[in-house]
Amino acid sequence: MQLSIILPIYNEEGNIEILYKELKTELDKLNKSYEIICVNDGSKDNSLAILKKIAAGDGKVKVINFTYNFGQTAAMSAGITNAQGDIILPMDSDLQNDPADIVKFLEKIDEGYDVVSGWRKQRWQSNFFSRKLPSVMANWIISNTTKVKLHDTGCSMKAYKREIIQSLNLYGEMHRFIAAYVSWNKGKVAEIEVNSRPRIHGQTKYGLSRTFKVILDLIVFKFLSKYMNKPMHFFGGIGFVSLFLGILAGLAAVALKITQIRDFVATPLPVLTALFTIVGVQLVVMGILAEMIMRTYYESQDKKSYIIKEKINF
Repeated sequence: MQLSIILPIYNEEGNIEILYKELKTELDKLNKSYEIICVNDGSKDNSLAILKKIAAGDGKVKVINFTYNFGQTAAMSAGITNAQGDIILPMDSDLQNDPADIVKFLEKIDEGYDVVSGWRKQRWQSNFFSRKLPSVMANWIISNTTKVKLHDTGCSMKAYKREIIQSLNLYGEMHRFIAAYVSWNKGKVAEIEVNSRPRIHGQTKYGLSRTFKVILDLIVFKFLSKYMNKPMHFFGGIGFVSLFLGILAGLAAVALKITQIRDFVATPLPVLTALFTIVGVQLVVMGILAEMIMRTYYESQDKKSYIIKEKINF
């Protein structure tokens, strides 16, 4: 199998058949073996029935049906795990991604890249302040935090080499950080412009609440990328700062008492001393616990804290 298309689907009954026809037209032009994996993410409309009908007439269409709605990242992860193609290409099922762009992703992968990310450059041109500007700002924050310079981290249409993507476990809204994970492991990432089409059928699944989820996942990603193998450096570092502030507040309180400028009860410094000291000790202990959890994570699954690219004469 050379190519796997992954389609997370949630209440897209008006788009599925149109997308299938467009995909089949474009994929048949490529002269490559392919599969289309449709993951029904607990749709409440007629999506599953339509998928079953299409799959009955085309063996290249495979359907994974969730018991209920787990979210886009979970649907994408299920599709990726079950994919057999050398190249795995997820895309949205709402017709906003253009199947005609698939060939451009494959050409870029052939140039030696591990991940090729789509850039919907013309998106939100008519809604600059309400949609375009927030999107640009969000992408700037994500790019500078992850150190992977992409214009459109939220574009679902990306192409991955299977050996790269199937080694990752995805949670939350982490699918948008896959390129960053690959770059973190020294993979090559590229970006190409893609066509972005307006939604015709159904309702958008994106809202303000999703933005907050992405920010929280970004914090998790930053922690994992920098402190996954050394959590004590994070918790212990903050803990020592807190302890230092506690000692400083305590010394200041004592100095004020000795010089008879302020009694202990007339200043908040003793309370701050106790507070910073307790928080500092708790953070150091938390760092020790995180170190134990990290070791359990690796050793219980026989995982390594490194990745070997090549062995010679073994």
